[in-house]
Amino acid sequence: MSGWWLPGAATPASEAGWTPAFWLIAFFMWSAMMVAMMLPSASPMVLLYAHVARRAQSRGQSKRASASIAAFAGGYIALWILFSLVAVALQWMLERTGALSVLMNSRSTLMSGALLIAAGLYQLTPLKTACLKQCRAPISFIAMHWRPGVFGAWRMGLAHGLYCVGCCAVLMLLLFVGGIMNLVWIAGLTLFVALERLAPFDATAAREAAAALLIAAGAALVALG
Repeated sequence: MSGWWLPGAATPASEAGWTPAFWLIAFFMWSAMMVAMMLPSASPMVLLYAHVARRAQSRGQSKRASASIAAFAGGYIALWILFSLVAVALQWMLERTGALSVLMNSRSTLMSGALLIAAGLYQLTPLKTACLKQCRAPISFIAMHWRPGVFGAWRMGLAHGLYCVGCCAVLMLLLFVGGIMNLVWIAGLTLFVALERLAPFDATAAREAAAALLIAAGAALVALG
């Protein structure tokens, strides 16, 4: 991806052109990255669903618990794979306009600042609040959205994935600020998402503090630009 496998040894995609093979590699890269970043924070929900599904099977209330668990996880992952398609298209557009460097981070302090401000403002929206509430309450989610069977599990996974994308998609766009292949930046975003969803402290205060920091950092970059 723009020479990431051997820095300096390959031609950037913006110069060589996005071939079908490059599109496929980019898609798999984004898909693997999204799954790796989001599964840690989703694991409590998946583990709780697995426990409930196995108990229901032991009581004779459902069948094929293993298939249902796989369907639930698959539905969740499917939403982030769909998001990966959008991210690849956005990467293509940014590289085509020369907005990304070879290391796939923003060349423009104005664009970086705008993305940080947008992420900060989104932290304060009702949509973010509603989605995060669902993500932080696995027991309530399962009680409200429970559907029997493998197809029902798939639909539950899709629903949880939709809330998760609604909660974190804007934050994932910050990968274009720090660099899509910047492992430190990726680890930082992964930790931030996990803390936001799993930490026992008050989510509202933490979200507002994070929003203030993101907006301040973005405003500083815009001023520098």
